Amino acid sequence: MGVFDSLRRKRKPGVLRGATKEDTSHLDEWAASRTGVEAYVEPRTNVTDTTIVLVAHDGEWTRRRIADPEAAFAFAKKRAMPIYEVAKVGYPQRMRDYMARQKREGRP
Repeated sequence: MGVFDSLRRKRKPGVLRGATKEDTSHLDEWAASRTGVEAYVEPRTNVTDTTIVLVAHDGEWTRRRIADPEAAFAFAKKRAMPIYEVAKVGYPQRMRDYMARQKREGRP
């Protein structure tokens, strides 16, 4: 066994990581601690599985993987949260404004 064998990924190349319970838990906790949260579904790409972006009233946001678009809509419905498809409506202006403020303040 080589020195770096334990660090190598156990997955096959090209296989996307799916959503986990930790992803859903993070989304739940994040949404519960903020107001005016809306959900935006991002479609699956060659690099990333389907994701959901939660955006708070002030533009703060978080992104996590989710099983599929239907799971995203079910997540939002269960929490009485508005949900949109990014491919159709784009990201909200407040999210872009938040990122610009963070950049001006020197935050990552």
